Order: sequence, then C-alpha cells, then structure tokens
Amino acid sequence: MKNIFTVLAALLMLFSCKQAPQKQVIEPSTYESVNMDNMQTVRDFLHNTGHYFIATVDGDQPQIRPFGTAEIIEGKLYIQTGHVKNVAKQIAANPKVAICAFNGNEWLRITATLVEDPRVEIKKAMLDAYPSLRGMYDENDSNTAVYFLTGAHASINSFTAPPVEIDF
Repeated sequence: MKNIFTVLAALLMLFSCKQAPQKQVIEPSTYESVNMDNMQTVRDFLHNTGHYFIATVDGDQPQIRPFGTAEIIEGKLYIQTGHVKNVAKQIAANPKVAICAFNGNEWLRITATLVEDPRVEIKKAMLDAYPSLRGMYDENDSNTAVYFLTGAHASINSFTAPPVEIDF
C-alpha cells in the first residue's frame, strides 16, 4: 500500500510541475554603452541592498565577509578595502572571488577576478563616493586598496522570474 501512495505522489508531482523558466541572457557587447548598462544593473543592485558578501579563498578554506562599496569609475566596477585586512591578503594570493547580495526578492551572484588599481585618483573617487570611510582610509595612505572586477559573470535570480545572466 505504501508503494502505491509513493507512485501516486510521484505522478501527482510530475503532472503538476511547471516548466522551468527560461534564462534571459544579457551578453557583453562591443558597444560600450550596452556593456555599461549591464555593469550599471549590477552596481545598482549592490547599492540597493546596502551590503553584499564577498567570498575569497584562504589556502583551502573559503572565507566570506560583508562589503558595502561598489562604484563604476572610468568604465569599471570597483570595490574597496584595506591592505591590512585578511581579505586583501587573500585577494593577492588568489584574485578570484564570488559575490552574493539579496534584496528581499532577488539574489545576485557574481564571479569575477579582482585587479588592484593603485592610482590615487581612483582611490579618491571611491572615497569621495563613500565619505564615511574617510575616518579609516585616505587616498594617499598605503592601506587603501581598490579593485576592479574583470571577467565578471553575474546572475540575478528569483523564484518568480527567469534568471538574468550578465557578463562584463
């Protein structure tokens, strides 16, 4: 009798399942404005959540922590931290990262490689965008580290809409 109920439950699930939503793909474009729109979508999502989480690798152990900076400067998406932090040491050893953010309805996942940009003008632009960080960082100190994302793949997902895939 138990097997009959198992088979009936499986058939009911099979007939009641909906077709998986189709992915919406936003490809990187040779047109800079479209690529910037893709990057802007990701930047806006990160801004709207307030904080996101970045995962790095420490030897063979993943590490994850909250971040709050994300700005497009000179056509690149930048984040910021301090050289004295373990996260900066982990990025130096392995610049591949994963980022995740949740806005209450959708979640954003990014995989990318970080490239440090040592230029003072980029550090200044980032700190100008986040003046509350000026108590800890200065564009002229040796601690401020800014990185841009390269080879980035982002995916915006929800339970109610097809995934949106973005490369930049």
